[in-house]
Amino acid sequence: MPAKHSWLEDMLAMLTATGLISLGIVFFNQPGLVVGGTAGLALLLHKLLPFSFGQLFFMLNVPFYWLAWKRLGGQFVVKTLLSVTAVSFFGDHLHQWMQINEVRPIYAALMGSVLVGVGLLILFRHRASLGGFNIVCLWLQERYGISAGKVQMGLDCTIVLSSAFITSWSVLVMSVSAAVIVNVVLATNHKPGRYNPAAA
Repeated sequence: MPAKHSWLEDMLAMLTATGLISLGIVFFNQPGLVVGGTAGLALLLHKLLPFSFGQLFFMLNVPFYWLAWKRLGGQFVVKTLLSVTAVSFFGDHLHQWMQINEVRPIYAALMGSVLVGVGLLILFRHRASLGGFNIVCLWLQERYGISAGKVQMGLDCTIVLSSAFITSWSVLVMSVSAAVIVNVVLATNHKPGRYNPAAA
C-alpha cells in the first residue's frame, strides 16, 4: 500500500500547493487568460455577477462534496474543503501582498500552467483536490483507472473554449495551450500505482 502522510505533512503540502495555484491564477489573470475547471467558471462568472472570484469558487465547489464524501472518503473531503477555502482566500487577497504590472501572455500561459499543474499534483499526492471537476476526475481514475490528467484536460479545454465570446482569439489560443500544459503535467506525473512501493 502507498505510504500515508501525517497530518502535518498534509497541511504543509496543502499550504504549498494552494500558494502555487493561487500564484498561477495571478499569472493567468494579469494578461486576461482563461483557466479551466471550477476556477475558470468562477473567473467567468466574476465578470457577470456581483461576487468575488473567491466567493464564486467556494460556492461552485459545494455540490461536489457529496460525491467526494460517498466515493473518496471523509478525510479527502476535509482536505479538499481546506484547499478550496485557501485558494478562495488567496484569490481574493493576494493582490494585497503582491502586484504584477505586466506579464507577456506566452510566459503567463507557460509559467501559470506549470504552477497550477504542480500545485494540483501536490494535492493529488496528498489525497486532496480543488474540488469540482478534480473530484470527478480523481473518482474516475480510482474507480475505472481513467487518467485524471486526460479527463481534466478535456473538461478544461471545453470551459476555455466556451469563453470565446468574451476574449480575443489570441488570448483564447494561449488559454487552451495553458490548459493543455497543466494537464500534461498531471497526466505524466499522476498515474495509478506508479508510486506504490509494492510495484517499485
